[in-house]
Amino acid sequence: MLVAGVDVGAATAKAVIVSDGKVVGQAVIPTGDRIVVAADKVTRLALEKAGMWRDDFDFEAGFDYVISTGYGRHGVPFANKAVTEIICHAQGAHFLLPATRTIIDIGGQDSKAIGLDERGNVINFVMNDKCAAGTGRFLEVMAQVLGVTIEELGPIALTSKNTCQISSTCTIFAESEMVSLRAEGKSREDLIAGIVKAVSSRVAVMGKTVGFKRDVVFTGGVAKNVGVKKALEEEIKMEIVVPEEPQTMGALGAALLAKAELS
Repeated sequence: MLVAGVDVGAATAKAVIVSDGKVVGQAVIPTGDRIVVAADKVTRLALEKAGMWRDDFDFEAGFDYVISTGYGRHGVPFANKAVTEIICHAQGAHFLLPATRTIIDIGGQDSKAIGLDERGNVINFVMNDKCAAGTGRFLEVMAQVLGVTIEELGPIALTSKNTCQISSTCTIFAESEMVSLRAEGKSREDLIAGIVKAVSSRVAVMGKTVGFKRDVVFTGGVAKNVGVKKALEEEIKMEIVVPEEPQTMGALGAALLAKAELS
């Protein structure tokens, strides 16, 4: 039995291949400007990593079932079914870490807090998809202002001795605030620490509606930022678990749901 989960997000597309109940391949690529192309490319790459790709592979006939998720889920032509990313993230996290009771997911264009029961069912959730504050896009903009890469933000933030306070929750105003603080002579380390704290504070406030219960699992591309993880732990006063590959959680959940469709 060969199934796949394809998660087409605003910033990245992810795919997970499951064969006979085991994860055999996964991939992550930038989404770009065409959902169909991104879905095709990332699924092919995941198949290549699984050692299953061949030039005559037909996505519609080659898979027993495919579930798509993410904001572009309805644009994946070879998917048998589209499922919301909230449910897929819950399924993926519960599979990898059964003790998960809260998921914090921060992606390129939105952030979410999801509450789960002991069976991995979604109890409640809250989502920010109307404003860039508290998302990966906010971090990207601020990294550009400071002339560093997005990968450098986390390690640099951990070296700060005096975190700057970024008061604005609007990306545009926060950018202006950063420019002013830099003109005042604030160090790059303290400015970056202020950035990750601003993101963490925003997400922590948003997540209070759901409530943070152990175990708390951090997913999405921003979960790779060690500075944001540390700042979030300080905000919610709990240890946070980051999976080995936090970006593919939704695609994994979609693949597991695809498998369940055939049971």
